[in-house]
Order: sequence, then structure tokens, then C-alpha cells
Amino acid sequence: MDKTKAALDITPDTKVGTLLANYPHLENFLIEMSPVFARLRNPILQRTVAKVATLRQAAEIGGLPLATMINSLRKAAGLEETITGGETGSNNADKPDWIDFSAVAKSLDAGPILEKGEHPLGRVMNELKELEPGKIYELITPFIPAPLIDMAKGKGYLAWTKFEGSEKFLTYFKQK
Repeated sequence: MDKTKAALDITPDTKVGTLLANYPHLENFLIEMSPVFARLRNPILQRTVAKVATLRQAAEIGGLPLATMINSLRKAAGLEETITGGETGSNNADKPDWIDFSAVAKSLDAGPILEKGEHPLGRVMNELKELEPGKIYELITPFIPAPLIDMAKGKGYLAWTKFEGSEKFLTYFKQK
């Protein structure tokens, strides 16, 4: 068997956990890129979020331009830079027209759930199913819950995240 192993390609769809399993030295590099990634040192988050979050989602969480992040990681891993474009990872766009804070029917602070090493995904998705038409669901997290947002959007929900400061993100969901 050939002892040379092909290096993992680093793309926007690479999972953070897979990246760190193949390139452990990139953990500190990621943290230097955005202090929000310091949470990757938390074993609970490594077992939960890092396994499902892609680098595209991580760029959003870290507020980094996707191409810059991917190319920096590729270079640090000894790969050629390949991504071009100015796609950013910011989800703090202007408040969409569908947001009406008086229509918030349910709110969940996921911080305590995450601190216990659990993931709120199942609970949130179940509660979204029970959400009455026209009502809004609020999720409070210490980071942008990018994988959960992607799943909810895939199920036909609108989503918008607002940074409140001090590691507090408010994500709002509404049926389309």
C-alpha cells in the first residue's frame, strides 16, 4: 500500500471537525483569524458543532470573507490557494421586512443546552414545526448557529441573525 496519503482538500464545504482532524495545527491558526473560534478548544463544541459546521458556516460565524478564510487555511496547510471572490461571512445584514419583534411567540436560550454538551437542533426544529403561521421564533446563542439556520432554511423557514454583543446572537425564524 502506498504510504503517501492524499491531503484533505479544504473547500467551503469541508466540515470544521474534519479539517481539524486532518490538520490539527490549524486550530490555533483559526483562532488567530477570529477570536470567536476560541470556542473550538471546548471539547463539547468539538463533539457537536465542529462535526456538522462547514467552513462556509464558520466564515459566517467568524464574520470573515469566505475566500480569504479558505485561501489562508489552504496556504497554512501547504495547499494551493484556489478560491476567488469577495463573498463575506457576515449575517448581520439589515433587518428584513418580515421581522416584527411583537410577533415573537417563542424564545429559547440555547446557551445552557450547549454548556451541557447537548445540541438544541432537534428541539428547535420541533418547536419550529409547532410555530403558528405569521409568528416568529427567537433563538439565543453564543455564536451564529449556521448549521441550524441552513437546516431550517432547507425546511422552508426564513432566518435572520443579529449580533447583540458579548457573545450573544439572536436568530429569528419564520415560516415562508
